[in-house]
Parts: sequence; C-alpha cells; structure tokens
Amino acid sequence: MTFFRPALLALACLFTPAMFASDLPSLGDSSSSIISPEQEHQLGRAWLSILRGQVRQLEDPLLKDYIESSVYRLTETSQLNDRRLEFILLASPQLNAFAAPGGIIGVNGGLLLHAQTEAEYASVMAHELAHLSQRHFARGLEAQKRMQVPLMAAMLAGVVAAAAGGGDLGMAAIASTQAAAVQEQRRFSRQNEQEADRIGLLNLSKAGFDPRAMPSMFERLMRQYRYDRMPPEFLLTHPVSESRIADTRNRAEQYDQQGVVDSLYYQLIRARVQLTFEETPGLALKRFRSMLNEDPNLEAARYGLVLALIRASQLAEAENNLALLLKKNPNSIIYNLAAVDLELSRNQFSQARKRIDDLLQRHPNSFPLRHAQYETQLKQNDIAGAEQTINQLLKQRPNDPDIWFEVAEVRGLSNNIIGLHEARAEYFARVGDYTQAIEQLDYAKRRASNNFPLAARIDARQQTLINEEEAIKKMLN
Repeated sequence: MTFFRPALLALACLFTPAMFASDLPSLGDSSSSIISPEQEHQLGRAWLSILRGQVRQLEDPLLKDYIESSVYRLTETSQLNDRRLEFILLASPQLNAFAAPGGIIGVNGGLLLHAQTEAEYASVMAHELAHLSQRHFARGLEAQKRMQVPLMAAMLAGVVAAAAGGGDLGMAAIASTQAAAVQEQRRFSRQNEQEADRIGLLNLSKAGFDPRAMPSMFERLMRQYRYDRMPPEFLLTHPVSESRIADTRNRAEQYDQQGVVDSLYYQLIRARVQLTFEETPGLALKRFRSMLNEDPNLEAARYGLVLALIRASQLAEAENNLALLLKKNPNSIIYNLAAVDLELSRNQFSQARKRIDDLLQRHPNSFPLRHAQYETQLKQNDIAGAEQTINQLLKQRPNDPDIWFEVAEVRGLSNNIIGLHEARAEYFARVGDYTQAIEQLDYAKRRASNNFPLAARIDARQQTLINEEEAIKKMLN
C-alpha cells in the first residue's frame, strides 16, 4: 500500500468526527447551518471513493451480503432518516468498525473475529448507527468550526490509518508526524458515546437482539486488552471503562425481553472470516478439527473445515463433511455454495451450474448466488452468459467497484474494447482515481470516433467526472 494521496488528507477537514463535541445541541439547530444532511451525503461518498482506493478490502459476496443485510435490519428500528448507506469491508483482522458522515459504514473483518455472538456484533453496529442518526459529525463541526485545517487533516489520516490496520509504513509515518493531532482525534466526546450507547441499546432490543450483549462485549474486551500498550483501534476511539460497562449493563437489564443472542448463520460467516485471516490452510484445518473434536455437532466448525479442505485440495474429505451439513439443511444457500466451490475444484462445471440455477429459481435476488453463477459461466467460457449475469448484478449494485472491475473483465473477454474502457473508468471513479477514469474515457472516445452518438455519450460522462473532480477540489479549498 502506498502513502495517502494529499487529497485524502485535505479532505479530512470535511470529516471531523463526533469526538470533538463537548456540548450537544438539539437536532435541527445551528449544526445544520454548518453542514446539511445532503452535504454530508455528498462528502461521505467523496471520502468513501478515496478510501476505497487506499485500503485492501474483502470481496467475499457472502460476507458483503451478510454485513449489508444485517445493518439494514438494524436501521429498520433506528432513528436514521436517510438510509442511503454505502459499505466498505476492510481486509484487516484488527477489531474496528466506524460510521462516517453521509451513511458510510466501515467494518473490519476483525470485528467478526472478536464479536463472538451475533448480538455482540449487532451491538457494535447499533452503536455506530446511533452516531449517524444523531448527526454527531455535524455537531462536532458546529462545536469546533474554528479548528485549523492542518489539524483536521492529520486527524483523518489517523482514522484511515487505523481503519486500514495500521501496519503500513506510509500510514505510520503520517500518523507519527501528526501524533498530537491523532491523540486528540481519539478523544471521543463522553457525552456522544453515552448517547450512542443508550440509543444503540434501545435499537438493539427493538431489532430483537439481547441488549446485554453490549456490556458483555465491552467487559470481555477490557479484560482482554487491559494491559496492552497498543489496544485495537475500536478501544482507542471507543474507550471502555468500568463506569461505562456498569452504565450499559444497568440500562440493558431494564429491558424485559432479552432477545436473540446468536445464530448459526452468523457463526458460519464468522468461520469464513476466520479462514480468510489464517496464514495457511494447514492452520485452519488444525483449528476446525480441534473444534470438532471438542464438539462433533458444531456445524460452523464443520463448515469451516469443509472450506479449508477445499482450499487444501483434500476434496474427498471435504465432500464427506459437506454431505453431513447438506443432510441437515439441503436448501441452505451457504452450504450449497460450498458444494459449488467443491464442484468447480473438480471441474464439474455442469453440476455446479445446475445447482446454482435450481437455487436461483427460489432465490432470484440473491447476490452471492448470482455472483457464483457469473464465476461458473466464466469457468465454462460462457462469455455471453457471464456478461448478461454481471449486468444483472450491476443493476443491483451500481456503486460497487468490485462489480465494475468484473464488468471490465468480461467486456474485455467479449472484445468490447470501448465498453472495457468505460467500465474501467467507472471503477476508477469509485475508488477516487479521477485521473485514470478520465483517461480511460479518452481511450473509449478515440475508438468511438466514427460513432457520433456513442462518442457524445462518452464525452458527456467524461464531463460529468471532470465536474465531480472539480467539485471535490472546491470542497477542499
């Protein structure tokens, strides 16, 4: 990973987090004159596009689908009025999650490693959604509107460095040169945190989860990292104290209906994440076999073992273990997708295709299934079918840079060179690299020079991107 571009640092001044507020005004007061909800939305998208171009992300469709659907479930019982959310899943095993202005939800893979139950995971996300619904960002700006731009820039550098896992030398250099500012950034307003805890607990309970999961997670994390010199970023930006644990526990105990603590599906997704961050398939095999030795009925461990066996090319043993899972739940999407992985590993493309097609008849809007269909079609060299499938996904997920990357891939395979450059431009625009995006449209226009309507459409899109880039530059001044 390279050093952050200067634009990212400068953009920080627009995203001073909630931690600076010392006095919370009521909603709808003068903070809206500092930045409106629509400005937050626009700025959040600009920040997200640049962040996407700077950090490594998780591309697993099953994980994406789970995070997005679970957060949207929590929004249904939240006070969040603007539910135009965008997500970024960071490929970091460090514990962290964040909600940025404009409905940007960031989740480190490490959150699922540390949140041992679904209710614990949901408690973190409910807390982050509360920061959004209460517009703590706008309040912070209102309270600190005279803060110097360089200090603000350094603060976001620290936020992004932490979100990315913190190990990169370039990010470490930025963070170290602005140490005082980063430390200030980490001092969340106690009042904001208490408000997010209170509202998060309420919405956690309304969503059907056990609110006691929030203090339980805080308590376990405090025990685990009590003596660490460098605790995870989540604890630096969300300091946990005995009084905070006691306060959330007292509030949680006031709810009569305790709700759901965990689910099998969460543990299955968690097994996928655990496998993602294992250094070798051998370590994963050892981990999941040990778990099964302790409890042979632990489905999540058996599922993790199946995935690890497929990765290690031990396909016969994988098939035997997967058969046990499919016998319990033959219609499970996640188990059947493991079967698809196994069939593709054996070059059994027709069987995999039939399995996916059968499941799509029952779940036509499933993103993971549709993506598996696309990958299977590519392996079958069915380029026309793959292009049709990825276009369907593009309609569902027009802002997903991973989808645009795959659109470019399949257009190249179908020898649609103009379309390839257009798709690459959209990909680069969504990761904040407008120079590359505009350049790709230059290539497309040259090839379309004999087709006036097509060249005009490409030119119009290029002008739109130029305007977007200019708008961001103006916001930085």
